[in-house]
Amino acid sequence: MPDGIEIVANGHRTRLKWHRLQRQPEDIPFTPARLRQGMVLGASMEVDLRRRADGGFACLHDETLDRETTGSGPVALATREDLRDLRMRGRDGMPTEDRLLLLEDLAELAAAGADPATLVQLDLKEADATLDGRSAHAFRAVLAPVAGRFILSGGDWTAVRRLGAAVLRLGFDPCDDDTLGTLVTAADAERFIAAALDRAPEAAMIYLSWPIVLRADALGVDLIAACHAAGKSVDAWTLNPDHPDAAASLARLVALRADQITTDAPGVLEAMFKPSLE
Repeated sequence: MPDGIEIVANGHRTRLKWHRLQRQPEDIPFTPARLRQGMVLGASMEVDLRRRADGGFACLHDETLDRETTGSGPVALATREDLRDLRMRGRDGMPTEDRLLLLEDLAELAAAGADPATLVQLDLKEADATLDGRSAHAFRAVLAPVAGRFILSGGDWTAVRRLGAAVLRLGFDPCDDDTLGTLVTAADAERFIAAALDRAPEAAMIYLSWPIVLRADALGVDLIAACHAAGKSVDAWTLNPDHPDAAASLARLVALRADQITTDAPGVLEAMFKPSLE
């Protein structure tokens, strides 16, 4: 099985990002072991962030602890001390030996050494209304020494800027649950990407749901090219090998020169890619 790091085709490199620190679908999300492995290989990886009661952050997707960890209740009501001894749950719901990662752990592992190509996306799951000066101070204090290893992203651009402006690279995700359904004409797609670029002028990367990219492409609008023209990279999320017509979708995203594709199975996706004979 390939390492699942990147696909190079027609002189362009498309990185394969490990969604929720998963290298394969059966992986437990957000484990220190996968993070260390990815840092050795120089992988692009993603970690979700939830605010803690003490202003810091935990690496979790959900608002509550119950499904992902051995804890219970809202993440926002738990302190670092409350979370330190928690363990992650497996796909079957059973506790594992993998401890819950905190933002401080990410920074410590990054400081311990990583391949220069390593990039960890911090996907902020909080709205700006939930953040304050304490959150921003805690975030910046932890990440400033290792900022080059990270990019902060989210759908709330105000929240992303509050935490990460002038500290590390920023990314913006303009896709909502109903965005795909609004793209009926080429003009719709053009308005969508123009609004995204206008909303987040400082963003280094734009995160686009891959069906949205391909819907716009079918309408004759190249969203990736529009972002490149504005000096921004593009991540197309989240394409997995079991999606219908995954191989064709992968080939088209690579042909459109996506800079990164998010996936739960990077090695399988890399093996699935068939270079064009043209």
